[in-house]
Amino acid sequence: MIELTKLNGQKFTLNAIYIEQVQAFPDTTITLTNGRKFVVKEGVWEVKEAVNEFYKGISIIGLPRQKEDESL
Repeated sequence: MIELTKLNGQKFTLNAIYIEQVQAFPDTTITLTNGRKFVVKEGVWEVKEAVNEFYKGISIIGLPRQKEDESL
């Protein structure tokens, strides 16, 4: 889950797994896979960073790559 801020200042948490796209219209608009949209104060870059940290936290991205055995 990532924490975001609605334009009225209200904080909320969003399950980043359901984010389909993030756009700036100029306000940052997040569209979920079910079509629901959220407009937030955070910029696109901030949302992207929060999503990346979320995925790293649940070990979906950011795992170290294993070097292949070069002797084969």
